[in-house]
Amino acid sequence: MHSQMMKSYIWLQTADGSIQQVEQEVAIFCPMIRNEITQKGMGSSKNYAISLPQQVNPAMLSLILDYCRFHQKTGRSTKELKSFDEKFIRMDTKRLCELTSAADSLQLKPVVDLTSRALARIIEGKTPEEIREIFHLPDDLTEEEKLEPLKNTTDDLRIRLLNRLMLEAEEERVDDRSVDDLLSFINGGNEGKHESLSTLCCMLRS
Repeated sequence: MHSQMMKSYIWLQTADGSIQQVEQEVAIFCPMIRNEITQKGMGSSKNYAISLPQQVNPAMLSLILDYCRFHQKTGRSTKELKSFDEKFIRMDTKRLCELTSAADSLQLKPVVDLTSRALARIIEGKTPEEIREIFHLPDDLTEEEKLEPLKNTTDDLRIRLLNRLMLEAEEERVDDRSVDDLLSFINGGNEGKHESLSTLCCMLRS
């Protein structure tokens, strides 16, 4: 009871304007929120609520706080953490994309890694056309445009996310074997059954 009374709370505001009070020890699991508190002194009251990035809507914030609430407690076994993570990412592709973007905006790398791996498994072994169907991406490029270098100027979250997955796969291939499978797929692994990285990137341009 005493520890419950001693808990500190902060105020968070999502892009839709809604404000909620959250346990500080849970919220600071997100580096972006922690920085707002320690460097700017925000979050101490409703009038000084921390404005969260536009990618963080109430539904995504709730999911992220659930993750932080579970993972910030010490003493969890590896089995418990793994079981939680497996259940946590059981959602459709659209929500996975939204969650990845929200977690990234909060600099919550563990969730970004977790959801990125889930998305990598979804697109593994798929052709560019199949990936477009999965992410509901338009195939409105001319043959000339498909041959042009990849340009990350699109405002489409799904395409930006796929571009990011591909880029991070290249950067992390030495240190992160879980991303290596995605890299192999993207770069034409599995005995040449898939498109090369450059072709796939061009197919996903907008």
